[in-house]
Amino acid sequence: MKKTVLVMAVFCMSAAMIFARGVQDSGKIKIGVSMPTQSLQRWNQDGANMKKQLEAAGYTVDLQYGGDNDIPTQVAQIENMITGGAKVLVIAAIDGSSLTEVLKEAKAKNIPVIAYDRLIMNSDAVNYYASFDNFKVGALQGAYIESKLNLKSAAGPFNIELVTGAPDDNNVNFFFGGAMSILKPYIDSGKLVVLSKQTTQTQASTPNWSTEEAQKRFENIITSVKYGPNGTKLDAVLCSNDSTANGVTNALVNAGYTKDNFPILTGQDCDKPSVKNMNAGLQAMSVFKDTRTLAAKVVEMVNALAKGTQPTVNDTKTYNNGTGIIPSFLCDPIVVEPKDIQAALIDSGYYTLSDIQ
Repeated sequence: MKKTVLVMAVFCMSAAMIFARGVQDSGKIKIGVSMPTQSLQRWNQDGANMKKQLEAAGYTVDLQYGGDNDIPTQVAQIENMITGGAKVLVIAAIDGSSLTEVLKEAKAKNIPVIAYDRLIMNSDAVNYYASFDNFKVGALQGAYIESKLNLKSAAGPFNIELVTGAPDDNNVNFFFGGAMSILKPYIDSGKLVVLSKQTTQTQASTPNWSTEEAQKRFENIITSVKYGPNGTKLDAVLCSNDSTANGVTNALVNAGYTKDNFPILTGQDCDKPSVKNMNAGLQAMSVFKDTRTLAAKVVEMVNALAKGTQPTVNDTKTYNNGTGIIPSFLCDPIVVEPKDIQAALIDSGYYTLSDIQ
């Protein structure tokens, strides 16, 4: 263990020193920021926050979006950033395992790579990882359902269905794992019942976190199980994020559910449509990950690298990308219910009131 930590520390220090020399030689610092798509609100916000804060810190920013989750587009954009003189790369990967080859070019040019929110897999070019505590995200969702159904004391049984995200997103392992750390004992005991029998992460997955795919799958579940306000009771739906929650909401509303009989429905990101749904009684909660906080942490990492020092991390055990543990900084997520919207989202300046009306 000591040898592993020592090697990791030397690796991080070397990356910082190499980057600092490159900055001193270049005179002007360009940062390449690669986001996966503009089709989801959260990535637009992540990209905008990153660009704003990096530019405020004095950097030139090359911000690119990978089409509509198009892997070849993202790869080509990263190649252009490398050849275009980027001194550090901040990458939210579309597919965590698709960037191995292009990042060999970054490593060959001593360009540090910060994996942003999604861990980049199977690449020894990744120096750091910045994200939220993704296991905690899932655990917060699971604990919310546990509390609202009073699972510790109530007799049950209660009917629940499970919806998670893209199979190629490494974060899904943590979101689903965190939620199941709370919910699985109740499923195993029979207090929670998944009538669709779709209980595994693979069965519950949603390609590209697509609202449309989540809606389609859940419409099939409603039909097969005969869920409905006047049919089989549905007590809760675990949705790993807001885009999938929106699809489930659409399916439930189409099946006749209203705010008066809506099941407990979780989400993540506090996207505008979901905040509106919370206000309308059509979603119970969303886990808020303030992207301004994450952007600020990445700026701190870039600044540290520019000075030839090691960025601050708070996790050196959890995230192994297949080549070793990646030093990480994990920000804290929080639960937002309708009663929290004003303080957490409006008063903090994240949204204006008109954004969510």
